[in-house]
Amino acid sequence: MGDPFGMAISHAMAAGMGGVRTSGDLVARMQMSRGMRLDEAKKYVADKLGVSVIEMADPVVMDEIREDLNIGRIHQIAGAAKGIEAKFNVAELLNIKINCVEKFKKKARL
Repeated sequence: MGDPFGMAISHAMAAGMGGVRTSGDLVARMQMSRGMRLDEAKKYVADKLGVSVIEMADPVVMDEIREDLNIGRIHQIAGAAKGIEAKFNVAELLNIKINCVEKFKKKARL
């Protein structure tokens, strides 16, 4: 059967590095949704978060910011947003449309 946690750990390590661990997922969303170049996307996200571009790469700083803004974290805590709730918050923070959020709103008639 192998290690039942092997895939989960591998996925968390691969997806978390520079993604939810810092701000890579937010920057990538801006690049994909608005066609921004990397530097422009970093500046936009930094402004929305109220931090410098350098601070966005610091996992300790970003963990606190993600907790404060409730936009999802690599390590979940009770009561904090995760999944679709975190995506709702990201969409609102960055002023973008996220397909799954829009579909959820449509289905729930929000």
